[in-house]
Amino acid sequence: MPLRIILDTRRVADFGIGTYIRNLVRSLAQLDQTNHYTLITPTPIVEEFAGLPSNFETAYYQRKTRSGIAQLGYTLFLRQFTADLHHIPLNAVPLWMPKPYVVTIHDMSTLLFANQKGYRNNLRRFYLRRGLLRADRVLAVSSATRRDVETVLGIPSNRVQVVYNAPDPAFRQPGTPPLAGPGERQFGYPSEIQRVLDRYLIHYPFLLYVGRTNPQKNIPRLVEAFAVLRGQMRDHLLYKDLRLIIIGDEISKNPALRQAVIQSRVEDVVRFLGFVPIETLRAFYQAASAFVFPSLYEGFGLPPLEAMACGTPVVCSNVSSLPEVVGDAAMVVNPENVFDIARGMREVLLDNKLRTGLIERGLQHAGSFSWERAAAEVLQAYEEIGSHQKSPD
Repeated sequence: MPLRIILDTRRVADFGIGTYIRNLVRSLAQLDQTNHYTLITPTPIVEEFAGLPSNFETAYYQRKTRSGIAQLGYTLFLRQFTADLHHIPLNAVPLWMPKPYVVTIHDMSTLLFANQKGYRNNLRRFYLRRGLLRADRVLAVSSATRRDVETVLGIPSNRVQVVYNAPDPAFRQPGTPPLAGPGERQFGYPSEIQRVLDRYLIHYPFLLYVGRTNPQKNIPRLVEAFAVLRGQMRDHLLYKDLRLIIIGDEISKNPALRQAVIQSRVEDVVRFLGFVPIETLRAFYQAASAFVFPSLYEGFGLPPLEAMACGTPVVCSNVSSLPEVVGDAAMVVNPENVFDIARGMREVLLDNKLRTGLIERGLQHAGSFSWERAAAEVLQAYEEIGSHQKSPD
């Protein structure tokens, strides 16, 4: 018999988790015409879910869920549905969550990099561990995250399954072949990219970072490394006006980052653009001389794969899940060493053989991750749990 599955999609508009929700739902819709899905949504109409097949429906939940009382309200809201399985696609299991349920864990940063230690962090750890111990399956987005779930929270390994993320298909749309460097752009960018660059008044080569600016993202060191690189490139024909563009949080959200920019004296050559639409982001990826991601911790790390899918060479950290995710398709550096980050960026910019190899391997490597495969593995988990629940004692 078909399963009745409830999927919490209230964070569909978020950065990162929203990519997961959006692509998982779309891929499940293409793969599964049998089971019935109810998507719990944050607004009455969700544009991302337009055109889903008839076995998908939405249910609007209008309350926020930051507090324990609000979490209880959400679980009471769920009681109106008859479900064989619930899927919570983020690291927050509501109190008294109806069983059976599956949880996707994207990372453990809220515990490992908590702003405040002590009572609040211990309480957060307690509730997350309780929620995962009650779960029928925990889906981790990488082997590194699986190890964190097992070691930090003590969740048995036989309860945790790795299901890899993948780049959004928007970054794989056919288009102009990737360009190896500014020296090959003598005739300018393709028109759709040039329009974006003109809109942002960009007429110089640039390095790109995409993501949050939380402390574990290590952006102050990136800024310091960029200042070192700028000094080394001041007389270079192509890169003497090299800039750094950061897409994500505003600088005001991270005082340490503002201080790093000022102390490194790069205020005029580092730009913070905030969040941009996915089509604009794709153009930035394609136009960047290199993508740099010196994070100290990632549960998965989608931006490097997105950059690879756009044909952009990647420089990233050699820690956490990143070596697992990027394989041999990126220049890896020590994220705690400013001069090693600068070295990686310099080599990718100046060594044409290295650069071309990274672009070619990056395109191939990014293509090895797919949401179709992720959805198939998630669906298999649904059916294993659902069939067990429906089987007679």
